[in-house]
Amino acid sequence: MDLALSDDQERLVSVLQTFFAKESPPDRVRDAEPLGFDPELWSKFAELGGPGIGPGAAVLDLELICEPFGAALAPLPLVDVLVCARLLEAAGADGADVLRAATGTPPLVATIALHPGVDGVVRRVPAGAVADIVVGLDGDELVAVTAPPDHRSPPNLGATPMADRSLRGSRRVLATGWRATELAARAADEWRILTAGALVGLAGAALDIGVAYAKSRHQFGVPIGSFQSIARDLADAATAVDGARLLAREAAWAADEAPADLAALASMAFLFAGRTAQQAAGTALHVHGGYGYMLEYDIQLYYRRAKAWTLAAGDPRRGVQHLADALFGPVEGAR
Repeated sequence: MDLALSDDQERLVSVLQTFFAKESPPDRVRDAEPLGFDPELWSKFAELGGPGIGPGAAVLDLELICEPFGAALAPLPLVDVLVCARLLEAAGADGADVLRAATGTPPLVATIALHPGVDGVVRRVPAGAVADIVVGLDGDELVAVTAPPDHRSPPNLGATPMADRSLRGSRRVLATGWRATELAARAADEWRILTAGALVGLAGAALDIGVAYAKSRHQFGVPIGSFQSIARDLADAATAVDGARLLAREAAWAADEAPADLAALASMAFLFAGRTAQQAAGTALHVHGGYGYMLEYDIQLYYRRAKAWTLAAGDPRRGVQHLADALFGPVEGAR
């Protein structure tokens, strides 16, 4: 396994870093709250070809795209759109028809439900408040439901456009039985990997903010970064960020090259990146002291999203159970 970036991957990362740094500064992130979606930024991303990147791309390339996205906290449903596009492509002819509609002009927001529907409703759908198309499991059917988004009062989680959605109405069946379950499980694993990449980007950017403040803030005539306790906590966070980045990229590599390891590595990457993002953002916020909680400071944007993005998949304890199942198989009667 060689995770060194190729020249093409280096250029891809550079282009996305430049785009998000220019188009998603902190003020734009604030302006998109509380919904967490900027239609103008979505249009600019579409002009860049972003919504159509998912199908045919290597998962590692997509994970690399998600790192600068997370670093900028861009108010876009990037992970959800990329994963949904790949799911539609994998679903065959019916999925291809839906994908053509989603990537047309203007492009639609298409997302996936991470959990099966109950009584025809999927709960806590990422980007559900702004999605034109939702793909999810309804019983033993994988369906794509087309309906206009409802921006009015979404159930919000850390300024993300999460919402419950119905799987009834105008819909197309993409797969049934074991094939439907298999496609949904693969999409959920890819969502975990790309979200892990976004969390790694978030963690690195939050750490940079904390380090910059520790260098500029002085107490007793010296930078507070020279205090041993602060330097130690920042160093611990930096080590964790490096580890989370490596694990996220390994999981992305496995998605294409070692599918037998995909479920376990995707869960590991998501859980560890979530914990690391919270550690890095929390450390950087506390370096700011009381200022860190003030809305004028950017670090609070990262702190809130580090918690919210980790919870988007539900209770982290269930994530640990999912990892145990992937490693050792489900335990009969455990649920």
